[in-house]
Amino acid sequence: MTTNLKALQLKARHQVYTLLSGHNLSRLHGEGYDFSELREYQMGDDIRKINWTITAKLGKPYIKELHANRELSVVVASCLDGSMYFAEDNAKQKKLTEVATILGYATQQNADLFTGLAYEEKKTYATPPTKQLYHIEQFSQKVFEASLLQTKLDHDLVVKDLFKRLHTPSLLFVLGDFLDDIDLSLLAQKHEVIAIIIRDREEEMPEKLGEVSLVDPHTEKKMDTYFAKRSIETYLSKLDEHEQKRQEHFTRYDIRSVKIFTDEEVVGKLVTLFV
Repeated sequence: MTTNLKALQLKARHQVYTLLSGHNLSRLHGEGYDFSELREYQMGDDIRKINWTITAKLGKPYIKELHANRELSVVVASCLDGSMYFAEDNAKQKKLTEVATILGYATQQNADLFTGLAYEEKKTYATPPTKQLYHIEQFSQKVFEASLLQTKLDHDLVVKDLFKRLHTPSLLFVLGDFLDDIDLSLLAQKHEVIAIIIRDREEEMPEKLGEVSLVDPHTEKKMDTYFAKRSIETYLSKLDEHEQKRQEHFTRYDIRSVKIFTDEEVVGKLVTLFV
């Protein structure tokens, strides 16, 4: 294990145990919950909990309280290919590793079951459902050390594999840059899906470079071009169209999402998902 990875894991563990403490990872309701008690409605109660059958019989609104009867299954699926190898000192891949590690530690802290999946072009690394720090840190290491240049991930195959692999309704985090189209509707039918988008600022606010040689991280093919105002406008127009399409997809299938840039602190962004 490298010094950089160990430092990343120590930082992630400190953030979970000090800053994320008390934040529940899921807003799942219904699945895996048993009847606890029936009580009269009180001001401020969620009206969605009203048992209308009992209410009609008794002539007063009654609430059906539930309690959890099973551990939560938390799955972190990391989408790794050439586009994640970007920014100074490979910042995108490191930020994705940090996010995945924090989610793993937070799951273990909540005494839930963690499954980590690292998808690459030609192989997939998977932990068993676990509460052990060893498996979480092994997953973190696999994501951190994945060799991504000259690789291209097939996101359709990722979705199909997740659908076949995950038998238990789960809280499923999908991590990637989402610069390619990915249809999560199949997974959203069974799981609570949360998309975590990892980006670098330069991908959304590119600077004028003039004459430059660009390298495709998927193939390492070079292209000499002039990247100035017109090129930036064309690029931003296509990016905006892509982002609108992605957000419409998420909204349609009730998929929560958060975007984390490489220069941002992770925990503050994640907390917005748990409140």
